[in-house]
Amino acid sequence: MRALRRLAQGRVLLLTICAAGIGGTFQFGYNLSIINAPTLYVQEFTNETWRTRTGQPLPDHLVLLVWSLIVSLYPLGGLLGALLAGPLAVTLGRKKSLLVNNIFVLAAAALFGFSRRAGSFEMIMLGRLLVGISAGVGMNIQPMYLGESAPKELRGAVAMTSAIFTALGLVMGQVVGLRELLGGPQAWPLLLASCLVPGVLQLASLPLLPESPRYLLIDCGDPAACRAALQRLRGPADLAGELAELEQERAVCRGGRARRPWELFRERALRRQVASLVVLGGAMELCGNDAIYAYASAVFSQAGIPQDKIQYAAIGTGGCELLATLLSCLVIERAGRRVLLTGGYGLMSCWGSVFTVALCLQGSFSWMAYLAMACIFAFILSFGIGPAGVTGILATELFDQMARPAAYMVCGALMWTMLFLVGLVFPFIMEGLSHFIYVPFLCVCVCAAVYSGIFLPETRGKSFMEISEELHRLNFPGRSRGPAWAGPEVVRSTEL
Repeated sequence: MRALRRLAQGRVLLLTICAAGIGGTFQFGYNLSIINAPTLYVQEFTNETWRTRTGQPLPDHLVLLVWSLIVSLYPLGGLLGALLAGPLAVTLGRKKSLLVNNIFVLAAAALFGFSRRAGSFEMIMLGRLLVGISAGVGMNIQPMYLGESAPKELRGAVAMTSAIFTALGLVMGQVVGLRELLGGPQAWPLLLASCLVPGVLQLASLPLLPESPRYLLIDCGDPAACRAALQRLRGPADLAGELAELEQERAVCRGGRARRPWELFRERALRRQVASLVVLGGAMELCGNDAIYAYASAVFSQAGIPQDKIQYAAIGTGGCELLATLLSCLVIERAGRRVLLTGGYGLMSCWGSVFTVALCLQGSFSWMAYLAMACIFAFILSFGIGPAGVTGILATELFDQMARPAAYMVCGALMWTMLFLVGLVFPFIMEGLSHFIYVPFLCVCVCAAVYSGIFLPETRGKSFMEISEELHRLNFPGRSRGPAWAGPEVVRSTEL
């Protein structure tokens, strides 16, 4: 009977992870990668549409401008979605926010699917903005939801699944975008509209699963609903200790209100948390990994890979990150967050250095092209082992219930802004630095490794209250926090 209970408990938690992930970070990775395959076809469609309207072809530089807008509207939408995620998480809750978020996906899929029939490239632009908003909301709320729902001994592994679904979405987008599948000249509207499938899967599965117990108790003040959610996620036994921790956290939040994003930067009690979030969140986007996905063809061409093999090499990059995040999920509760981040950025620094040397010597040795490609795969593996997943856990573990939604807004806004800037500047870096293309990214990786090893507190196996007390000691050296008041009153602590 005990084995059956454990199986049922694990099944509910696993289903929660899958239902949240398929419409959350999976959508981010999927929509990030599928846009590479139909590049030429969408540009031709833009030119033909303009010719039909005006009788004259659109100049090449304007075609490229329209295409750049189509690509860049995705991170712009992500930025808007990140700013929207905090108020949504407070007002609707974590689970309902993920469900409502699919409205953007449904609208975008309809725009993509009918864009060619309507003869409107503007519909593609609007669709990319909408899927960006959806990705921005999902990437913030999914790790918040899973981090608050998981037991503390599995919190890191469960939160790491956000990175796994991102990598899985990247791989699926690359596979579906192959010329043999939906990457052909006639099927590109279906390729762009295929984001509908994961959205429908989430709408069908997530309503059957529980809301975040922390949200139900601390935000909604509903102990009965909290206990029911915990029983579904953990099983009926051994809830007393976790409920006591939740009550203690609720008592600490009593009388408070939700932090606004700008207030995080003014409060001394959050100084170490905000510094870690900004430094490591910015480093994840400035380390150069996302540039490989955005400009995979150009990077592999620079490394000397034959043109007809590039699309398969690109699939290998996504497969490497998926493999690495799976491995990281298995070891994060043993190795800890700080070790994975420091080791990941350290390895990225090493492989980026070898990649730079290989590019400089590829004219002298024919095999240097393959060494350069191997370095790209090793770089992505190192990224997946540490920064890809651990960075997303920081906002959940380092901030309390009152500051967590605002922290995710800050982290999401930073991430999407950096993604936009890297995509904008990377072509000029390639042209200006040539073989030394990764030197700026190496500097970022070294700085991130040093910061993680020295300043980031370890949170493995600790409750949210234990983490909060340790951070209080770091922010106020020499001062101890007094005992928390434990009264019965419940306040909506995260009401913005």
